[in-house]
Amino acid sequence: MRTIAFVTQKGGSGKSTIASSLAVAAHEMKEKVCVIDMDPQGSLANWAKTRASSDIEVIASGAARLPALLSSLERRGFTLAILDTPGAEGAASSAAMQVADLNIIPSRPSMFDLWASARTRAALKEIGGDFVFLLNQCPPAQQTARVQDGVETLEEMGGLISPLILTRVDYQESARHGWGVTELNPYGAAAEEMRGLWQSVKRRLARAKVRQPARKAA
Repeated sequence: MRTIAFVTQKGGSGKSTIASSLAVAAHEMKEKVCVIDMDPQGSLANWAKTRASSDIEVIASGAARLPALLSSLERRGFTLAILDTPGAEGAASSAAMQVADLNIIPSRPSMFDLWASARTRAALKEIGGDFVFLLNQCPPAQQTARVQDGVETLEEMGGLISPLILTRVDYQESARHGWGVTELNPYGAAAEEMRGLWQSVKRRLARAKVRQPARKAA
């Protein structure tokens, strides 16, 4: 089983919205997915209630329970765990960073978000966690100076996963209905972004798996 965590030390970056749609996209591509909601706000737990389906399991968990929960999910045959964390430093975020095979740091193209991303990056570098940045909620006209500045800043800090995620109504509408964007509008631009993101994450996880033995031997 592979584990990814959405982490950032700032609220409002869109972690829960992206996590829910990514979970659906991965499920549609034959992954057995469990979403672990570590945020006290319980956004994904509420999403699951609205969804009213057992195809993607959503479990609330605190930091102390997380290792045992992941072991249980692996024994049950899950292939992917997606962790959603609070938008602040604390035990839940630290625990998720420690166990994740890949940490995804979502950031909007604003200086406040980019500064928060730098702090999250520093925390991950300290523990040797693998991470990528995801530029989220970009204005529809992609080639703006603000977006370009965000791309360049995040690339310099350690790598930006593709594609850029634009501000689209489909993301909010799908979350409101308990769906993913690939279910709400399968042929829409948001659905293409989310399928592309899952393929990028999957490739990154495959590379991380190859690197892992060398890291242990060092």
